This record gives sequence, C-alpha cells and structure tokens, in this order.
Amino acid sequence: MQGVAQALRFHGNKIKHAILQQMKAKDMFQWSNVFARFESDSSAPSMAIKGLENTTVADILNTKGDEAGALYWCHSNDYVYAAAKQMTDNRVGALVVVKPGDERLVAGIITERDYLRKIIVQGRSSQATRVGEIMTNENQLVSVSSDTNILQAMQLMTDKRIRHVPVIDHKVVGMISIVDVVRAVVGQQRDEVKKLNEFIRGDYY
Repeated sequence: MQGVAQALRFHGNKIKHAILQQMKAKDMFQWSNVFARFESDSSAPSMAIKGLENTTVADILNTKGDEAGALYWCHSNDYVYAAAKQMTDNRVGALVVVKPGDERLVAGIITERDYLRKIIVQGRSSQATRVGEIMTNENQLVSVSSDTNILQAMQLMTDKRIRHVPVIDHKVVGMISIVDVVRAVVGQQRDEVKKLNEFIRGDYY
C-alpha cells in the first residue's frame, strides 16, 4: 500500500504540472496557489469517476452538497458592510447580487476582491457605500451553465482571471469557484491514475 501511495503522489505531481503547463504563463502563480489549497483540503468530498470529457459544472454542484453549495445573495441597494459580513459569516468569497424587489433578476456579482480594491484601498466607508456602486454589473457578468464542461469552465476562469462564476440555467442555480473546478479536475485525474496502478499490480484480469 505504501508503494501505491508513493506512486499516486508521484503521478499526481506529474498531472498537476501537465495541467499547469497548459495554462498561460501569466497564470502559473495563480494556479499553483490553487493546487496547493486543493492538496491541503483533506475533507473534500469525492466525485464519481466520469472522465474529464464527461464531467460538468452540475457534477461540481452536486458534490458540494446542500449546505456547501448553498447560493448566497444580496440586493444591489444593500450596504457593502452587510454584504461583506454575509460573506464572512458564510465563509464564501462572492455573492450574487439581485435587483431590489425581484430575486429572479440578477444585477451582478460582488466579491472579496471588489471589497478590497474599491472600499479598503480607496478608503471608502463600507457602511455608506451601496453594493451596486462596486459590484460587477450584469452586462459584464461572466457565467456558466450547469452543463458546461469543467475544463471549459477552468479555461474561462483563467482567461478572464476570475475566481467565482455564477451558474445560470435561465435562473441562478449556484456558484462555483476556482478551487471547486481544480478539485474536480485533479480528483478525476487522481482516480484515473489509481485505476492504472491497480491494472499494473494485476487487480484487473
């Protein structure tokens, strides 16, 4: 068993570097940090082996479960302080922003990065600034659907240099992060390597 574990660790590093080399050079540092966060998360739930070509955003949402995959939102006329507190309380990095009076109409998205760049750095008051003043508006919103392939989602987030993407199927059904996507990709690759090791050891006829 120890030899198999060592083999998995060895192949896992090869897989990580292979995926990283497919990304643009400017994104290397960002994705290396994400892989480090993934590898340190021993509590991550497993995903059924489907192969990367058959794994979708819907699979990611299903794996996260009801509590972890809950969709958190705020109104565009809420104060930024309330939105930041909600992100902190629920340990999430972004909120979907909806229009006042109609939770079906998406107005945009607000992230921790928005708070840092547009409130903290600029010395603005979070208790006097509305979410709508600093959020990413709906006309600039990048989203995916539940049937988007995870590799396509990864490429989209890399190209746009974003960490959180709403999942929209006519309406918002969830939110995925860079960590969610990388966890799914590495998990699928790790399971395939495990199957290869079992084949080499003779577990398959």
